Amino acid sequence: MKIIIAGAGDVGFHLAKLLSYESQDTYIIDFDGEKLNYINNHLDVITKKGDATSISLLKDIGIESADLLLAVTESQNTNFTVSVIGKSLGAKKTIARIDNPEFLENEEIDFKDFGVDFMISPEELAAKEIKMLLNQSSFNDTVAFENGLFNIMGITLGYKSPLLDLTVKEARDKFYNVDFMTIAIKREGISQTIIPRGDTTYKLNDQVYFSIPNYSLDDIYPIVGKKQINIKNVMILGGSSIGSKTARNLCKENFKVKLIEKSKEKSLVLAEELNNTLLINGDGRDIELLEEENIREMDAFIAVTGDSETNIMSCLVAKSKGVKKTVALVENMDYINISQTIGINTLINKKLIAASNIFRHIRKGEILALANLHNIDAEVFEFEVQANAVVTKKLIKDLKFPREAVFGGIIRDEKALIVHGEFQIQSGDKVIVFCLPEAIGSIEDLFN
Repeated sequence: MKIIIAGAGDVGFHLAKLLSYESQDTYIIDFDGEKLNYINNHLDVITKKGDATSISLLKDIGIESADLLLAVTESQNTNFTVSVIGKSLGAKKTIARIDNPEFLENEEIDFKDFGVDFMISPEELAAKEIKMLLNQSSFNDTVAFENGLFNIMGITLGYKSPLLDLTVKEARDKFYNVDFMTIAIKREGISQTIIPRGDTTYKLNDQVYFSIPNYSLDDIYPIVGKKQINIKNVMILGGSSIGSKTARNLCKENFKVKLIEKSKEKSLVLAEELNNTLLINGDGRDIELLEEENIREMDAFIAVTGDSETNIMSCLVAKSKGVKKTVALVENMDYINISQTIGINTLINKKLIAASNIFRHIRKGEILALANLHNIDAEVFEFEVQANAVVTKKLIKDLKFPREAVFGGIIRDEKALIVHGEFQIQSGDKVIVFCLPEAIGSIEDLFN
């Protein structure tokens, strides 16, 4: 697959990094020679210095044979222009990174007519993820499929969990009246993700990922030893694009939101835009200010400034003041795996979220959704099963299904189903699959 990326910033670099692992024919364009030199030294991709809106440059790298053009520079206008030009020159599919939420919500204009097939906003996606994390606040990772018909949810097992020291089979027998599937375990001190089998045992501090149909959500809490946390009062640190979008989303669902922004000028602008949010002009690193604003009464604290270390430290302060749920935005991918060990509920990274959203356009098969989980190197797919796909030919138990993958569940006729070996998948089913990198090719083949 030939893929051209316009923009070697955070999102572009991360996409190039993921694509280089998969031996895709990847090109990346940027004005910044220093960024391109770094990419050349670290990734197996082809770099081109210059203006991605240049028709001659795009022709030079063979835009007419490109399967996918990703315009992910910091400029929305540049991304839109690159996509329009690229499509006109023969790119099969274009995706543009945009900032204006009106573009995403618009129903009057079909941007495909102009050459933009899909649009993504990393900030909008991050804000939606934060809202989802607050709605399922006892879990530290959550992905919803088909508007919540199925949910992939991650949690660290504490000493109160009834699952401790049970095998997966014993847990299934003991809690036979609750539908759930254990799809992955990340164990302390072990880098490799465990795909659980019947004899796999749950251990203290395991980060466990479950596939849960919507009708079992309330029943899963006692099993993992947690209580549902009612989140009502939320404090947001940072009036960034993610901060303002998060505040807007939460206020629509009747959360009580306070937003702290250091810049007086930005605070005044946000105060006019966010009518239902209490804006506070101040430095969120000031513990005295946090105390004055009743941080101890907050149910959740969300830190989304432009500085990862500030976000982490302020969440730790919030945790020490008794705040139940903390979420920090981080830029460094290496931080993602340490959230549990340092005491923060969830660390999120907008590059990872954006890449997940884009990657479903790269995979083979009819993929409706794709997500990456925060603490493990794996992907969760939602496939729509096509007529005559390999998975429709046999019972699940008779399929050559790789050990590095597991079925998370099936949606048939708008109903969520936890399925086992005797089940046969049909055309039109929507199938959720958890998959480690080494099994992705085999899974794609099954759904072709």
